[in-house]
Amino acid sequence: MTEAAALPGQPRGGVISGPATPRTHCVLAPNPSPMTLDGTNTWIVAEPDAPLAVVIDPGPLDEGHLRAVIDTVEQAGQRVALTLLTHGHPDHADGAARFAELTGSPVRALDPALRLGDEGLGAGDVITTGGLELRVVPTPGHTADSLSFHLPADRAVLTGDTILGRGTTMVAHPDGRLGDYLDSLRRLRSLTVDDGVATVLPGHGPVLNDAQGAVEFYLAHRAHRLAQVETAVETGHRTPAEVVASVYADVDRSLWPAAELSVRAQLDYLGEHGLI
Repeated sequence: MTEAAALPGQPRGGVISGPATPRTHCVLAPNPSPMTLDGTNTWIVAEPDAPLAVVIDPGPLDEGHLRAVIDTVEQAGQRVALTLLTHGHPDHADGAARFAELTGSPVRALDPALRLGDEGLGAGDVITTGGLELRVVPTPGHTADSLSFHLPADRAVLTGDTILGRGTTMVAHPDGRLGDYLDSLRRLRSLTVDDGVATVLPGHGPVLNDAQGAVEFYLAHRAHRLAQVETAVETGHRTPAEVVASVYADVDRSLWPAAELSVRAQLDYLGEHGLI
C-alpha cells in the first residue's frame, strides 16, 4: 500500500521477520509486490510465558503462511486464542476465515462483515487475552475501517497500513478520506508525545524505532503533497490522472493507480476546504 520511496522515521534495517519487541513476533507473508513491499507482516502478540497469543492480520489466503504462523505460536508453547484485523484489505484479511478454522479463534474487526464471533472492535476497547493490555486506536483514513493497536508494555503501536515501515501509504478513495487520515496521524502523534510510544510495528516493511519521527514525516509529507496537488490544479491539470502525472512523475508508474486514489482524496479535501 505504499506510494513513495522515502523512509519515514528510523527503520530497524532489513526485513523484519522474527521477534521485534518482548511481546511481538512477525511472520512475513510470501506476497511481496510494489503495493505490499516485502509482504504482509502478520503479528503474533503475547505476554512472555503466557499460554495464549493474539494474532493481528493473518494475511492473504496462503495455506503455507497460515500454518507457519500457527507453528510459530506453538513453538513458543502457546495457542492462538484471538485474531484481530487492522482493516479489511485482502492482503491483511483474506486468510482470516481459514485461520479461524485452523485455530478455532474468533476474529474481531471494526467491520461487522469481517468478524467471526460475537464481538467487534471499537474505540476504547482493551484486549486482555493472555494477560495482554492491547488498546484499540481508531485510525481511519487509509480505509474507513482502519485500526491501530497500542501495546503499552512495549511502548509500541501496531499500525496496519496507516504507517508503513518504508514509504508512505495511500488514502484509498472513496472509502478512505484524507481529513480522517490526518486526524489519525495526529492521534498517533499524541501516543508518542503523551503515552511514550517509541516503536511502530507496521503492516508492511521494517519496524520503525522512531515513532514520533515517523508520524511527523507522514504529516509533513501529506502537507507537501497537498501543496503540490493544489499547485498542479492551479496550473491547469484538471483530472486526477493529469495531477498524478505532474505530481508523481518521480514515482514508479506501477504505483500510479494507487497514487490516483490518493489524489482523488486530496482533491476532495481541497474542495471541502475551499482551497480549489
